Amino acid sequence: MRFVQGFLRQVLAGLAVLLALTVILGIGYPAAVWGISRIGSDSAEGSPLRDAQGCVVGSALIGVDPQVAPGEPDPFFHTRAGADPAAAVPSNLGPASEVLASAVEQRRAAIAARENVDPTAVPADAVTGSGSGVDPDISPAYAAIQAARVAQVNGVSLSDVEALVAEHTHGPQYGVLGAEAVNVPELNLALRDTYRPGEETGCGGQG
Repeated sequence: MRFVQGFLRQVLAGLAVLLALTVILGIGYPAAVWGISRIGSDSAEGSPLRDAQGCVVGSALIGVDPQVAPGEPDPFFHTRAGADPAAAVPSNLGPASEVLASAVEQRRAAIAARENVDPTAVPADAVTGSGSGVDPDISPAYAAIQAARVAQVNGVSLSDVEALVAEHTHGPQYGVLGAEAVNVPELNLALRDTYRPGEETGCGGQG
């Protein structure tokens, strides 16, 4: 009889431990991990950008250069050279390459003409691509030479555009890595939502 009672006590104790571990490890732990994962979940999900209607229209981590037809108004800020996610392939051209030097000068002349500035005012990041080819950030200097065009095309004051640029300018990562930069996808979305709210984003019925 004592053996049976002792056996039952051990069985009940084992079942109690099993039940407790099932609740803790099968429910509590996964729920805690899921809850922690929701902190800053936008970064884990690709930092999606949503327009005023809640449609996902891009990512804050991927630079996409806005394209306009020749002669058409150009209302948005441009990214660095080569910001095309469909063709994000870095070149192997070195700093001594004549092909690279020629391409840089062509880009400099084109940007200077587009922004109506002296070619010497075009910063280095405007005419060179990033390692990934889809860098979303540009220097404040590159944003500054584009601000007048953006203001004119959108029919707003230069100071309003400069204020919007300042809102989307971030400092060095962790306060020490890199330099100040302007996030172009975020800036262009803010421009669209603020000054061109009726413009089609092409996101259809996304929510």
